[in-house]
Amino acid sequence: MLKAVILIGGPQKGTRFRPLSFEVPKPLFPVAGVPMIQHHIEACAQVPGMQEILLIGFYQPDEPLTRFLEAAQQEFNLPVRYLQEFAPLGTGGGLYHFRDQILAGGPEAFFVLNADVCSDFPLSAMLAAHRHQPHPFLLLGTTANRTQSLSYGCIVENPQTHEVLHYVEKPSTFVSDIINCGIYLFSPEALKPLRDVFQRNQKDGQLEDSSGLWRGAGTIRLEQDVFSALAGQGQIYVHLNDGIWSQIKSAGSALYASRLYLGQYQLTHPERLAKHSPGGPRIRGNVYIHPTAKVAPSAVEHTCVLHSIVGWGSTVGRWARVEGTPNDPNPNDPRAHMDSESLFKDGKLLPAITILGCRVRIPAEVLILNSIVLPHKELSRSFTNQIIL
Repeated sequence: MLKAVILIGGPQKGTRFRPLSFEVPKPLFPVAGVPMIQHHIEACAQVPGMQEILLIGFYQPDEPLTRFLEAAQQEFNLPVRYLQEFAPLGTGGGLYHFRDQILAGGPEAFFVLNADVCSDFPLSAMLAAHRHQPHPFLLLGTTANRTQSLSYGCIVENPQTHEVLHYVEKPSTFVSDIINCGIYLFSPEALKPLRDVFQRNQKDGQLEDSSGLWRGAGTIRLEQDVFSALAGQGQIYVHLNDGIWSQIKSAGSALYASRLYLGQYQLTHPERLAKHSPGGPRIRGNVYIHPTAKVAPSAVEHTCVLHSIVGWGSTVGRWARVEGTPNDPNPNDPRAHMDSESLFKDGKLLPAITILGCRVRIPAEVLILNSIVLPHKELSRSFTNQIIL
């Protein structure tokens, strides 16, 4: 049997998602029409032998999350449970804290997926590689260009055996063009090194806790505390993937991820793509329209919305233009990924996608360009490169 763990973080994370995360937890933000982590759950549910999916994080189990879990269990006919951390425990602390829940029933192995990634999730291929050559840790990797690799965990592999010989999280100089995708397959033995880190943290804490800045014994960082330490010891291997992959750290990257998933829908979920209907709007490209949304046939004549996210309950007046600047990867570089987005540089707001929070009203004949509008605002004029509080 198999299990899967999805690491969803908590409200202290996802600050680059504001103001969108004011209304819905980041893991439930719609990407290509469905909550972000539904893509993960769908992929896990398709793996033969999957018995349970666990979500680990430090969000309060509020109504939206509870409702999502109930709907996911019914749709996929699998137990989908949420395990709440008592405090932020890092990427590995939750795995160790809930080790008994993860190992209950004696799983052969368990997948670990970060919630904030977009991927085609080659989980079956990873499982086949693990069964062919079992090891405690199997990491999914992809390639990046030299400059962008510095923003990710970098993997140096043995090209013959695919053993991870060296691992550095966000190095200051070039190490490797193979980067960590944040998608793993662990055997039960993988929890033993986490126990060693926990015990070492306990010992260090007894000596160093006087500063008040100690992270706590339960806080374990998979990347720095485990992967970097165990690289080159025959325990960590990498499975390279040439499919789609991107991080979802900001609203701009969510737009890009939506485009990647919509492109996959032709094969995976054609029923989700909008189709032409008599008297309906003209559909160009891969488009998702929510069942509750209605688009007038003449909509294209009255308003322009480009590279933007319009929040729930917001309205855009006739002949208004809401536009942002995309930060998409270089299309001429097959190894390019999205750059890490920063809102400001030299005290100025950088051009980025435009975000309208929920229930924002944009009047007729105005331009909103490269701006962020917080919820419940009623604008009366045009804005460019501004945050409207």
